[in-house]
Amino acid sequence: MNLFQSAQPSLLGRLWLTIRYPYDVIRNPLDALLSVPALSFLLIPTFSSYSTSLNLLFFYVTWSTLILSNSPLKVEILGTLGIRVLFYIAPALGFLVFDAAIPNLAAKVKEHGDKALPTGEEQGGAKGRCWQVALVSTGNVLLGVAMQMSVELLFTKILHVRSALKISTSLPMPWGIAIDLIRGLFLREILSYILHRYVLHHPDSPLTDYHVRWQHTIAAPYSFVANYDHPLAYAVRVFLPTYLPALLFRFHLLTYHIYLAIVSLEETFAYSGYNVLPSGLILGGIARRQERHLFGEGRGNYSCLGVCDFVAGTSLREDVSDDVREEAENHNVQEKVKGRAKKAGRKPASRSRS
Repeated sequence: MNLFQSAQPSLLGRLWLTIRYPYDVIRNPLDALLSVPALSFLLIPTFSSYSTSLNLLFFYVTWSTLILSNSPLKVEILGTLGIRVLFYIAPALGFLVFDAAIPNLAAKVKEHGDKALPTGEEQGGAKGRCWQVALVSTGNVLLGVAMQMSVELLFTKILHVRSALKISTSLPMPWGIAIDLIRGLFLREILSYILHRYVLHHPDSPLTDYHVRWQHTIAAPYSFVANYDHPLAYAVRVFLPTYLPALLFRFHLLTYHIYLAIVSLEETFAYSGYNVLPSGLILGGIARRQERHLFGEGRGNYSCLGVCDFVAGTSLREDVSDDVREEAENHNVQEKVKGRAKKAGRKPASRSRS
C-alpha cells in the first residue's frame, strides 16, 4: 500500500467543493485587494508619516500579487463588478432606502420635494414601481459586466488577440492616467450625444419606442433611474458610450476602474434628485440637464456634460455657461443676504459740516 497516495474525496467532500467553488472564485481576488499592503496604501497616508514612494511600493506589491495569482479575466470582471457595486448599486440602494424610510426628511433635500420621492404618490406610493426600477437597473448593470466579459472572451479565446484592456503588473503613470481619463470622458460625451439623439430619439429608430416607454415614464429621477431602460436601449445609451472609449484607447485596467468609478458616481448623484450634491457646479449642472431631458420628452439635453448640446444647439433652457453663472450665484447668495442685513441694521452716517 502506498502511504503517500492522496485519498480521493468522498461524495460529501466533492459536493462541498462544488458548493464552495463560487466562493473561492470570488475570495481569491478579494484576499489580494483587502490584504495588508492594499489597506496600508489607503490608510498609511492618513494615519502615518510614511513617504509617498513607500505607499506606491506597497500598492505595486499588492497589484502584482493580484495579477500574478489570478487570471486576467477574473481580475477585470470582478474588479469591474466591485466598482459598480461600490460606487453605484450600494449608494443608489442607500438613497432609495433613505427616501422610503424617512420621507419627510428626504423631501426637504429633494429638488422637487414630495413629488420627487420614489415612494411618493407621483411614483405610485410605497408599493409603486421604484423597487422594480431598482431591480431592472441592477440587472442592466450586470448585463453590462456580462457584455464586457463577452468582449474579452471574444478577443482572447476566439480571435486569439490581446485583451481589450491592458492587464499587466506594471502600473500606469499618473500623467498617463489623467490623459486617458480626459480623452475617455470627452469621447463618452460625443458618443452619448450621437447615440442618444439619433438612435434613441429619432422617429425612424426602432429603439425610440422602447426608450420612451421605459425611462421616460419616470415621474422624477432617482439614482436607479440612471440605468433603468430597456436592455437594448441601456446598451446603446450607457454601456457603449462608457466602454467604447476604454476599448479604443485600450485603457490600463487600473485606469479603467478609476474611469468607471467616476462614471458610476456621476450616475449616482446626477440622478439622485437631491439639491445638495458634492459638486454643485459639475454634478448640479448634469442633474438639471438630465432632469429637463426626462421632463422635456427627449427634445434636447442628450449628452452627459452638456458640451455637445451647447455646440449643436440642443440645450434645454440652459447650457454650460448658465451652470457656472447659477452656481456662482448660489455660492454668493448667503453673503449677499448677510451684507444686506448689515446694511439694513446700520444707521446712516451723518455728514460732517465744514
